[in-house]
Amino acid sequence: MKHWLLPLAAGALTLGGLSGLSAADNGDTPRADFMASIEAGQPMRMEYEIKANAWLLILPITGKAWFQVDLRPENYKIKSNVKTTGLADILVNYDMELAASGYTNLNGLDTYAYVSQNKDGKKNRRVDVKYLGDEFSMVANPTFGNLGEPPATTEQVLDAKDPLTALISYALEPRDLETRPCGGPMKIFDGRQLTHLHLEYKGMKNVKSEAWRGEAYECHITMDKVAGYKEGEANKDTLTGISGPLRLWLAPLPNGATVPVRIEADTDDIGKVTLQAGKLSFTPLEE
Repeated sequence: MKHWLLPLAAGALTLGGLSGLSAADNGDTPRADFMASIEAGQPMRMEYEIKANAWLLILPITGKAWFQVDLRPENYKIKSNVKTTGLADILVNYDMELAASGYTNLNGLDTYAYVSQNKDGKKNRRVDVKYLGDEFSMVANPTFGNLGEPPATTEQVLDAKDPLTALISYALEPRDLETRPCGGPMKIFDGRQLTHLHLEYKGMKNVKSEAWRGEAYECHITMDKVAGYKEGEANKDTLTGISGPLRLWLAPLPNGATVPVRIEADTDDIGKVTLQAGKLSFTPLEE
């Protein structure tokens, strides 16, 4: 599975003890402001799972990204595992453990620290990133051969979030669903590569998946490789190997979250790749 799936990755949808939630269940209940409730002193644990699947001839290609997010009025912590299973020399096999922490505010989440540990049996690289006020630090072991051409600047990095924080903040941040239902852009820095994801609203669509039944916002994604890539790759069309747009569907939940529940891409190598939310739960945290 191509590496562009990782920033987006990360069964039944469960919300406050309700399973199988669909758009029809929402009725006319006003949407809450999720981050406002956290800031008001209601700590919450969010568990989110994304499943991916595709086929190469008759052989299945699968993947799963699991996230546990602990949200408190002043800070948050995210733990994640991302794993894909494909075929050697055809797809990248990921086995990664990731973690992020930082600060909560009414507008979402801001990164303080991010750690990724690749366990794919090749380089097994660990990357540690910290945001330190007006500067940042990055340590990679083993070190990167280079930091790309051009490398990301301090100003660019401080304007971005790590991949985990970017995805979860995107799902939880307040949004005007009438004027900007797709939100964005998402600015993502993984320790080397700086990527901007732009989302364009394409209307409502009736989505049926493991996690959501009903009307969801369809958004098409384009990507800018801003910095940290190989020479000549930056600012080129970026979704290499994809035919047509990368399509994302967002489910507006009653608690104020707007969560990606389905992502589709048509690829040159293996046909359609589909990602969908396999689990989503919000549970109050006890202090």
